Amino acid sequence: MARAINRLSARTVQTLSEPGRHADGDGLYLVVDEGGGKRWVYLFRLAGKRREMGLGPLRIVSLAQARERASEARALAARGIDPVDARQAALPSPEPAPAPKAPTFAEVAEAFMDDRASKWRNAKHRQQWRNTLSTYAANLWTMPVSDIGTPEVLAALRTIWREKPETASRVRGRIERILDAAKVEGHREGENPARWRGHLEHTLPKATKLSRGHHAALPYRDVPAFVAALRARVADSARALELIILTAARSGEVRGMRASEIDLEAAVWTVPAERMKGGRLHRVPLSRPALALLAPRLSAVGPNDLLFTNTKGGMFSDMVFDALFNRTKVEDITTHGFRSSFRDWAGDETDFPREVIEAALAHLVGDDVELAYRRGDALEKRRQLMDLWASFVAAENGAASRKASRSQ
Repeated sequence: MARAINRLSARTVQTLSEPGRHADGDGLYLVVDEGGGKRWVYLFRLAGKRREMGLGPLRIVSLAQARERASEARALAARGIDPVDARQAALPSPEPAPAPKAPTFAEVAEAFMDDRASKWRNAKHRQQWRNTLSTYAANLWTMPVSDIGTPEVLAALRTIWREKPETASRVRGRIERILDAAKVEGHREGENPARWRGHLEHTLPKATKLSRGHHAALPYRDVPAFVAALRARVADSARALELIILTAARSGEVRGMRASEIDLEAAVWTVPAERMKGGRLHRVPLSRPALALLAPRLSAVGPNDLLFTNTKGGMFSDMVFDALFNRTKVEDITTHGFRSSFRDWAGDETDFPREVIEAALAHLVGDDVELAYRRGDALEKRRQLMDLWASFVAAENGAASRKASRSQ
């Protein structure tokens, strides 16, 4: 007698609750688990061995679908083919595991600095490392270390190699050490693109051939005429350079200036520590010409926006100022040199004490003990100094070029 098939009905499979196997016939079973779950299985023999093939849970596979799947498996078994193996072979090959993502230059740099924190003399040393790398190697900062090559290293160094040779040399050495650490940790292969000997020495001029020490600077008596010519230009780069001159700030501090750093009412620009070379917050008193230059820009941007941008909305490069010097036909000067012009003027033409002048340049004067006890930043004294400088630069006060007395 033929075995009974199709014993179950759609209603039955939904209402069955007794744990165990419930036959539909010809090897197809509904299995009710102790917890109440229901699933389909197909039992068959192949080469004298009993096998079991799961066909899916009842909540997904209906009675009709289970019978169809059992029929397909039964046909394969009749031909001597294991339906379980056949199903497995039909599955797509698993995707290969993605290669581990290389960390960014910033991630390797931070880990490198963390590892050496105990060996460095103080926190300032670490801050100098981070400031120089994040400022001068900004194009590398977010790149995977495995993608950094010679063109990327040169792009970081060329903008400062002639103007700031000592800084550039330190930056190159720091980049080299970070990339060496990345190679040791298995994050990159090949030669170090920041290596000097036998590599970059063939592209960049040797340090001994670069100007060292003082930056080429315009004599301070020529600064008013230069600023007058600068004000005749409408370019944003001209306004940025004018503000650099008025505040005696470093180029990067002005190029990275954001609206939130300016307090028009207090006439103060607060540069955050992470953007300062010395790693200390610096307050800059703003003269009337500086405020007049900044006010219209502040009304046109959001608090986190840059105040000076290139055509793509990003930060200016130092090279835009070199182009300005070329257009104004002034030779042998640098952006940084205007800080020297200010320092010479303040020393020759005013009676302000050295520590006030140096504070205006964000220089730290004195030993560690003296600095620890000096809590203030002489802001109001520096305001008087910067107002006099602005008057001299703008030629607003004929007496500004004569000896100016410090207010008590």
